[in-house]
Amino acid sequence: MFQLSSKFRFSMLFACLLVLAMLVVPPAKADAYSWTRTLKVGDSGADVKELQIRVAGWAASSPSQTYVAVDGVFGPQTEAAVKRFQQAYGLTPDGIVGPATQAKLNALEDSDGSTAHFNWSEFYSKDGSGFSGGKVSAATVQENVRRLMWKLEALRKKAGDSPITINSGFRSISHNSAVGGESNSMHMYGIAADIVVSGKSVSEVINLAKTCGFSGIIRYSSFTHVDSRVEYPSYGAGYWYWND
Repeated sequence: MFQLSSKFRFSMLFACLLVLAMLVVPPAKADAYSWTRTLKVGDSGADVKELQIRVAGWAASSPSQTYVAVDGVFGPQTEAAVKRFQQAYGLTPDGIVGPATQAKLNALEDSDGSTAHFNWSEFYSKDGSGFSGGKVSAATVQENVRRLMWKLEALRKKAGDSPITINSGFRSISHNSAVGGESNSMHMYGIAADIVVSGKSVSEVINLAKTCGFSGIIRYSSFTHVDSRVEYPSYGAGYWYWND
């Protein structure tokens, strides 16, 4: 028999410890959005655009056919939405997006780019195709779904933090056809969801959705369809449609 050298034994021990550390230490949480400045009326840029995506669900304080334009320009409409967001989360409603407001916005962001109360998988096409096979690329669908999530976060908050069930999110073209969806259903772009809000009637959900910038709202017997069609004229449905 031969003896292992002390140097070799040390190397083996170090390798084992390294593997063990990799197994037991969870991956680091992805960095939250990096806000580099306080935002206010008159500002413009990519950070303003990100802000608008996150406060889009606070478009109105009562049912109104209005939405927050995601154009990167901090105007009165964005300011009003920020104030509503701040009021809802116990912040000073001054319309200025400083450290406290930025921290609250980041608290609603999950490490994988989704939001705190919604998972990507909830919006996958139910035929197993994920975000693929729709009218636009999978990457575009995912970004559209991300924007949809932020509006739904607002609706959830307005509903008293009641959980929201996603009956149908994105649909591939083939799945949409299989379930008898409209030929140009907004589901195939990732900008629509059929939802149920725990403890809320369809009528109550519709009234809340009308304050969240949803331009497509359709009543069903046991769930509500919401979408953002007016913001995507290139998808062939750039108009308001409230069939409630």
